[in-house]
Amino acid sequence: MKPAPLQPRRLSDGIVERIETLVLEGSLRPGERLPAERALAEEFGVSRPSVREAIQKLVARGLLVSRHGGGTFVNSTLGTSFRDPMIELLGRNPEAQRDLIEFRHTLEGACAYYAAQRATAPDRERLKAAFERVQDCYLQQGRVSRVEEGRADALFHLAIAEASHNAVLLHTIRSLFELLEHNVVTNIGGMLPLGSAVRDRLLAQHEALYRAIVEGRADDARRLASEHMDYVQEVLNDNRDEIERIERAQRRREPV
Repeated sequence: MKPAPLQPRRLSDGIVERIETLVLEGSLRPGERLPAERALAEEFGVSRPSVREAIQKLVARGLLVSRHGGGTFVNSTLGTSFRDPMIELLGRNPEAQRDLIEFRHTLEGACAYYAAQRATAPDRERLKAAFERVQDCYLQQGRVSRVEEGRADALFHLAIAEASHNAVLLHTIRSLFELLEHNVVTNIGGMLPLGSAVRDRLLAQHEALYRAIVEGRADDARRLASEHMDYVQEVLNDNRDEIERIERAQRRREPV
C-alpha cells in the first residue's frame, strides 16, 4: 500500500508551540496580556494571519482568552486547582498546615537544588530583589504587617522555583501560591512572637539559602532549604506544645 503523503506543517503550528513554550517556562503568566498581533508577527517573523490563526487554536484549547476589543490574555485560571474553596478549607485546618510544611520540605529542596545549577543572570537579579524584600520586611519589625511579610517570603520562594527552570516545579508552586502565602503568614504569626532570636535565625536562613543558590552550590542549597523547613516545623511544634500546656494549666482548678 502506498503511504499517504506527509502534510506540510502549518506555520501557525510553530507559533502555537512558541507561545506554549513561553507559558510553560513561565515567561507568560496566567492573566498576562499578550502583545498585539502586529508585534507578535514582527517578533516571530511571520504574517499577522498566521499569528491570528495560532491564537485561535490556543483559545480553542483554553490556554488563551480573547476579549473583544480588549486583547488576548493567558487564561487566568491555569494551574488554579488549589484555589478557593480549597484554599479556605486547607488554611483553616491545623493538620493541613502541617502537611503543607512537609510538602514544602520536599518541593522547595528540589527547587533550590536546580536553581543553584541553572539560574541565569536575570534569575539571579530577580532572586536578589526578592531576597532584599524579605530582608527589608524583617528589618522593619513592627512596621510591616504579617501579610506584607508573608507575601515577600512567598515571592522569594516563587523566585527560586522560577530559577529552577523546571516547568513542573514552577507551575506546582504557582498553583499553590495563595496556599503557600497563607501558610507563611500563619507560620509568621506562630513564630515571631517567640522573640528576636527566632526572627534573626529565619533571616539568616533565608540569606544562606539565597547565597548558596546565586553561588551555584546546589547540594548546599537543597540542604539549607530542608533545614529551613525543619526549623520552621520545630519552632511551630514547640510553640503549639507550650500553648497546650498553658491551656491545660488554666483549665485546672485551684485545690480547695
